[in-house]
Amino acid sequence: MVWDAWGSPSGHKPLPEQIRGLLAQVFGVSGEPVTRRDEGDVPLRASALTPEQHAGLVAVVGVENVSHDHRDRLLHAGGKSTPDLLRRRADGEQDAPDAVVFPADHDEVLAVLKYCSAKGIAVVPFGGGTSVVGGLDPARGRFPALIALDLRRLDTLTAVDPISGTATLAAGLSGPQAEELLARHGLSLGHFPQSFEFATIGGFAATRSSGQASAGYGRFDDMIMRLRVATPAGELDLGRAPASAAGPDLRELFSGSEGTLGIITEVTLRVHPIPETTAYQAWSFPDFATGAAALRAVIQAGAAPTVMRLSDEAETGLNLARAGDIGGAAVGGCLAVTTFEGTAAHVTARSAEAAALLAAAGGTALGETPAREWEHGRFSAPYLRDALLDVGVLCETLETATGWANLANLKAKVTAALTDTLTAQGTPALVMCHISHTYPTGASLYFTVVGKQAEDPISQWAKAKQAAGDAIVAAGGTITHHHAIGADHRPWMTDEIGELGVQVLRAVKNAVDPSGILNPGKLIP
Repeated sequence: MVWDAWGSPSGHKPLPEQIRGLLAQVFGVSGEPVTRRDEGDVPLRASALTPEQHAGLVAVVGVENVSHDHRDRLLHAGGKSTPDLLRRRADGEQDAPDAVVFPADHDEVLAVLKYCSAKGIAVVPFGGGTSVVGGLDPARGRFPALIALDLRRLDTLTAVDPISGTATLAAGLSGPQAEELLARHGLSLGHFPQSFEFATIGGFAATRSSGQASAGYGRFDDMIMRLRVATPAGELDLGRAPASAAGPDLRELFSGSEGTLGIITEVTLRVHPIPETTAYQAWSFPDFATGAAALRAVIQAGAAPTVMRLSDEAETGLNLARAGDIGGAAVGGCLAVTTFEGTAAHVTARSAEAAALLAAAGGTALGETPAREWEHGRFSAPYLRDALLDVGVLCETLETATGWANLANLKAKVTAALTDTLTAQGTPALVMCHISHTYPTGASLYFTVVGKQAEDPISQWAKAKQAAGDAIVAAGGTITHHHAIGADHRPWMTDEIGELGVQVLRAVKNAVDPSGILNPGKLIP
């Protein structure tokens, strides 16, 4: 990805004229983009890695796989949240890893960790670089030197078991690479988060990723059958059967550990045949409450589509303003999108059952075009975020989840916290929300905030984020549903798991990472 924005250069496009007009009307911004710096003009903190330490790392992975190159260091300087990008575009010296190390396999990862533990070098694991919660910040803690451990060379499909329906993938494979390798065997993982094009198998596991098709295929942690993990204290190979009563499931310690307890190098996952067909259907509901009740009826009846999402009134209105009347139909209220994958018979039966439930709950069928258009553009939203930042518009997201009975309360409290905090800073904003993932007992809420940037947009968002996080905790939601904890959500981790839970995590970290070199400042308070 580019150093100061999301994705590849080919994905960046100027704002459409209708968006520029909306920005001028609502926020009073011109829509003219600022000039961004060339990466070669960005000063970086001088590398603190000593010649001896450099030589020690070279002895493990080879001279060509230890880089002090300015561009490599800059590209590994953090993730892709709005604050990350605002900091990267700011004047002055940028912090960055002292070197980037590219191991070839599990054994080299293990050797690097043992060397760094012995020499007191902090290690930040790096997959696709898509973290939006500060999970890749080069936070050194008490360590004078820090490396980014880039896993891109771990890029193989090592085993396929079509009878059991599993495949073993190396941690550095990106989403598209994994799907391409599996497709050669007629298989698919079906994990498509918004970060799909760049994020990696190891990153999905380390953050408990949840894809847009999770209603049909489950979250990434649901798919994990086995994990191979390298730690400074040694290696772990966890998971040998579909289910086991052999004590607590230690896979759960490392799924979601965000590189603080070990580095996942290989994952065996549940896979499925490439779907024979896909059906698309969109729906309109008069309001968010009616739409949410309809989605609940579908998921609790066991008729869940592969994808099922519901936008609130504000998000529906903005999306229509961007695209015009979707499919030529004027859509009011709230837009829902569903897709169904599988065999032709299965898709026909399941889509008919879901359609009957949605219609009975107050939905109006809109045909397949809106759902197809959503799927076509489902990975492009971060590019729009970058274009908005370029013209002085703040744009950021956050997410949470709760039970169905608490959903409306949580949505109202978070919306009010964001709106009130930004308005108090003299920068009114539009707060939008959609249900991104559903479960029989509850759902996730995904918020998007758009507003005029203040003079100090990093501080502006920090205050809004603090208010939203406090509101989530007070209203009984989880501080994160699929973005993970990183550094940004760490202040609320004790609220999430309690003081004793924090002590348990610290005890595990002391066992597997006694020197504390792994991803300092993340996850564990």
